[in-house]
Amino acid sequence: MTNPWRGISSLPRNMWIIFFTTLINRSGTMVLPFLTLYLTSKEGLSAGDAGLVIAFYGAGALVTAPLSGKLSDKIGPLLLMKLSLITTGVVLFIYSFINQFYLILILSFVLAIINESFRPANLSIISQVVSPKQRRSAFALNRLAINLGMSVGPVVGGVLTLINFSLIFYIDGITSILAGIFLIFSKWRTVKIEPEIDSEKNSIGEIIHSHVLKDKRYTYFLLSILPIPLVYFQHLGAYPLFLVHDLGFATSTYGIVFAINTIMIILIEVPLNNLMNNWDEKKSLALGAVLIGVGFGAMALAFNLSSIILTIVIWTFGEMIFFPVSASHVSNLAPEKKRGEYMGYFQMMFSVAFLLGPWLGTLTFEYYGSTILWAATFVLGLVSALLLMKSKKNKLSVQNI
Repeated sequence: MTNPWRGISSLPRNMWIIFFTTLINRSGTMVLPFLTLYLTSKEGLSAGDAGLVIAFYGAGALVTAPLSGKLSDKIGPLLLMKLSLITTGVVLFIYSFINQFYLILILSFVLAIINESFRPANLSIISQVVSPKQRRSAFALNRLAINLGMSVGPVVGGVLTLINFSLIFYIDGITSILAGIFLIFSKWRTVKIEPEIDSEKNSIGEIIHSHVLKDKRYTYFLLSILPIPLVYFQHLGAYPLFLVHDLGFATSTYGIVFAINTIMIILIEVPLNNLMNNWDEKKSLALGAVLIGVGFGAMALAFNLSSIILTIVIWTFGEMIFFPVSASHVSNLAPEKKRGEYMGYFQMMFSVAFLLGPWLGTLTFEYYGSTILWAATFVLGLVSALLLMKSKKNKLSVQNI
């Protein structure tokens, strides 16, 4: 039997540098998971004010996504990643000393701009260092680093909050700076990856649009995938409310959800994407969208822990397929010289969903009940899948710039 992990052994050295940089950085991620608790218990803010701080962070993430993507194309994604990691660490140190509400709002916005600028650059540089056929495995490996780190950071952060809340800012800041230092001193190899010929691009070369959103095929793709992060981010909004208020579980059950999801991603995502490497991207995306829709939608029928676990398994499989393939698909659609900008707008869809998804979900849960909410997530998953399958016919002709 073929080894399902074989795909990562052939990945270049640069990809492994990115992997360990992400792992170091994510292993210290603890401020965001505990930020509302810090603001309410340590700084004495109301829940509403703490929510406003999170909204300011979300707004900063939304603003920075396309801008940092464009900056990545101008100065290079490697330099932008280094700057983001080092300056994020410095801002986190400063954050722990700020206790004036309006300054917290401003600094949260600034932190988001600096911290979230790492993401488009990170996605862009992965596209550059691996061949098109390796992209699914590479993006899956990057998500493995994220999830391995996130399995450590919040756990350590929880212990540190019992000692001194300020420690989460120091440790998070130190790991961010260490990740930047690791990236600075790693022996980066400059290797030119030959682009793969795309039959949907014109024969005289890539279509370089004056603005990303003038690329109709890409704009269609962004709109097609938007329903999925709207559904996915329900695990941060209505999902815990559903578990506790509708099904009567203890709040600790919510932790079980994260544990199952994380363990599956760590053990399965990379081999799964290696095995599916030759699958058509749009069919893979449609399958992932359906599984996410079915997984969340099936919660309308869930009534005990076993059924909840089954839904988690379903939507986690959808997540493991959809997110690496969607990033790979953007890499293939983007012109080489504008890959960072394309990744920026791709990341912006997730920022929009982060702002709207939990809010719309909790409103639907409050006014219409969980059955309507989960039915809506099922429909959204199917809508996205249908749009993605239809996009197969969406071939573009040469356009004037």
